[in-house]
Amino acid sequence: MSYSINWDLESIFKGGSSSTDLTKKIIDLGQQGQSFNQNVTSWHPHQDAPVFETFINILNEWTLLMDGLAQVQSFINMIQSADVTDKKTIPLQGKIDSVYTLFKNTDSLFTQKLTEISEDEWTKLIAIPDVADQKIAFNLAEIRKKGKQLLSQKEEIMLNSLATDGFNGWSSHYDTLVASIVVPFTEKNGTITELSAGQAFNRMMSDPDQEVRATLFATWEKVWGEKAPLFADTLNHLNGFRLKNYELHGQQDFLETPLTYNRMKKETLDTMWETIAKNKQPFLDFLTRKAQLFGKEKMDWQDQDAPIILGNLKEKKFSFDEAAAFIIENFNKFSPKMATFAQKAFDKSWIEAEDRPGKRPGGYCTSLPESEESRIFMTYGESINEVSTLAHELGHAFHSDVMWDLPAIRRDYAMNVAETASTFAELIVADATLKEAATPAEKINLLDTKMQNATAMFLNIHARYLFETAYYEKRKTTMLSDDEITSLMLQAQKESYQDSLNSYHPHFWASKLHFYIDDVPFYNFPYTFGYLFSMGIYAYAQKSEGNFEEQYIALLRDTASMTTEELALKHLNVDLTKPDFWQAGIDMVIKDVEEFVTLTEPFLNK
Repeated sequence: MSYSINWDLESIFKGGSSSTDLTKKIIDLGQQGQSFNQNVTSWHPHQDAPVFETFINILNEWTLLMDGLAQVQSFINMIQSADVTDKKTIPLQGKIDSVYTLFKNTDSLFTQKLTEISEDEWTKLIAIPDVADQKIAFNLAEIRKKGKQLLSQKEEIMLNSLATDGFNGWSSHYDTLVASIVVPFTEKNGTITELSAGQAFNRMMSDPDQEVRATLFATWEKVWGEKAPLFADTLNHLNGFRLKNYELHGQQDFLETPLTYNRMKKETLDTMWETIAKNKQPFLDFLTRKAQLFGKEKMDWQDQDAPIILGNLKEKKFSFDEAAAFIIENFNKFSPKMATFAQKAFDKSWIEAEDRPGKRPGGYCTSLPESEESRIFMTYGESINEVSTLAHELGHAFHSDVMWDLPAIRRDYAMNVAETASTFAELIVADATLKEAATPAEKINLLDTKMQNATAMFLNIHARYLFETAYYEKRKTTMLSDDEITSLMLQAQKESYQDSLNSYHPHFWASKLHFYIDDVPFYNFPYTFGYLFSMGIYAYAQKSEGNFEEQYIALLRDTASMTTEELALKHLNVDLTKPDFWQAGIDMVIKDVEEFVTLTEPFLNK
């Protein structure tokens, strides 16, 4: 079977950024937004009780508008990702931003009106068939609670309007800056190659040649450092707006919104990080042992994800077709429905995988609610790491797929549980490759690949969390220079890695998209949560006696219908505020470290 390495976007809106269908869709959404605004404005909750017929009509309008906006925004983002030089997306983004601003203003009014409903009337509202049958009482209660923090409608409209060219604008500005990043590299034959940010990063972190990695990393730091003042401006204004918005809504703790968004308690977050902090030594030992295998005393930043090639090992490469077959085969062992879904994604060309200039760095999965489809973006490089990334994004897409029949309000799961399905898919692939290892050298190579994820979650992600915490604390009172931000990043990395590395990545804050995303604050700890949560699910799956698939899908379908703590208690019977659950997941990974150390002992000093 031969699969396309380019995604099909024509089936969504024919013509890409020049699509007349896309332009018409944006106009239609604008009209829908106006109608939605009029209907919400004229709605009087007390007069609508006790049947709440108008409320249900408004909720249906809300769903259609949200799905339409998500469809268009995903499409524009995909066009931008695949070709950062496509300037036709700029006016399109501006048009959809205007519609979205109108929607946000109306949504704020709708949310405020929900708070006007008395407790007695609210009890009646959540009991009506359209609410009770769809099981959306939890989600409506979330919205109503949020409404109690809102300012006046006039003030909310003002904030939303200013956000278009302020908050959202600075986030978009980051993409513009990244599009200008070019990383020059001189090949061994003397040819100078100009690499995009995505190409440079992939090669810098995975090239088997230490000299290539070191040279690229030095250039990478230099390139981002040269534009650091521009990135500092962007970060300062983006988060200055965010913090002022929090302040105006009575929030003094900058973690309140990310925790509320992720539906988790601060106690859960603190317990997770505290448990990880107590267990870092094995992972630091792993990095040191890996450095020793490279002939170094300590690990350099750019070597963390580099492959370990020992003896006569030739690292296995997977063509895109081979990766697809491998993923489908091993998904099938855990869940035939996952395998069938993955097959559909490959057959229908839902994946943009080509390695070419002009693409945005990184990878993601995006949902298209009107089409009830997903699309995956990445730059595929044939290593086992890319196979894992592909499986990761397919996990995200599968999560969305099992929820398409639910009301839109019950499909709005947060990032922490979103990373659960993706990481679970990665674990399936990692263990499958380990089982196929024929020699100790091959097993070491694959264990290392698996451990790269663990060290990222426990060390790199923790450094990001520490950095953002320190940055936000300072940004509350002042803007920071690029040198100050760089210093905070370096301090966070040294604290998280316990000063165990030989070199660090001071301008990581500039090169990492996650710090510049406007709609999800603290785009870090949910990754680690999802990783450890998926470890618990994976262990549960291995002990399951045949009914795991349905249990797993049931858990995924509940991810937007209860708090994270309730989800874990219902489906795994664990308390996330206690260290036991987190320790159990960490212990599973430590076993891999121990095996790695044992297997690599004979290869030292060779």
